[in-house]
Amino acid sequence: MLSVAAVKYSRGSFIFPGAQPAPHRSFSEEVAVLNQFFGCLASGGSAYVMGDPDVPNCNWHVYYATEKPELPMVTLEMCMTGLNNERAKVFFKNSELGHVSSAEEMTKDSGICDIIPEMEICDFEFDPCGYSMNGINGKALSTIHVTPEDGFSYASYEAMGFEPDAISYNNLIERVLRCFEPLDFSVAVTIFGGRPAASSYGRKLWIDGYNSKDLVQQELPRGGLVMYQSFMLSTERPASPRSILHCWESEEAEKRVTGKEMVF
Repeated sequence: MLSVAAVKYSRGSFIFPGAQPAPHRSFSEEVAVLNQFFGCLASGGSAYVMGDPDVPNCNWHVYYATEKPELPMVTLEMCMTGLNNERAKVFFKNSELGHVSSAEEMTKDSGICDIIPEMEICDFEFDPCGYSMNGINGKALSTIHVTPEDGFSYASYEAMGFEPDAISYNNLIERVLRCFEPLDFSVAVTIFGGRPAASSYGRKLWIDGYNSKDLVQQELPRGGLVMYQSFMLSTERPASPRSILHCWESEEAEKRVTGKEMVF
């Protein structure tokens, strides 16, 4: 039987928190269940709520436990809401013209196939709307889930196991945003195994056409780091968001906000 070496559970804030079944009615409830299974690992279970405490519906939740230090790896997670209507239409199975779209067409027409072109993609469309995919390329993995209905449209993107030096941070964000053009989005980057990728993926991100709402850094047990940033559209939606990555000259400036650890 295989033993668990490490576990990380992360999510944003629920759009409809009151509609969640147990054990997702609160983060405390989720952590209690996770600790039943993974609290026995050497680091113990650690839980964090990252974000502005004055905006409780825009936070990032992280649970982490590990038996030993992780191997070097970068994970990028994005949550997007308020998708552009034209972009969202791609993920409806039946179009206004009567055409029935396949998952393969959604992958191509949305531009998802161009985010990391080397990925071999297994995609799926839902009826009457919605989309999901998993991608793989060697050790690199990615996944996308889309709920396109107007009023509560949502998309998530996650990539891990890729070579940070081979994929530009700003280009990766730009490609994802081009597929959905959201009103609001967040980016969470988790870095394990030292900080070789911190020179690119561990920096503040500036997005043309968006205002930065929050920036939080949180140390994880055994040398991990999570950087969480959230953004909202600043003016009228740009035709194609362009991501620009700026370096901060001062490490102190990056530490404007720190994560809040939850003790259980």
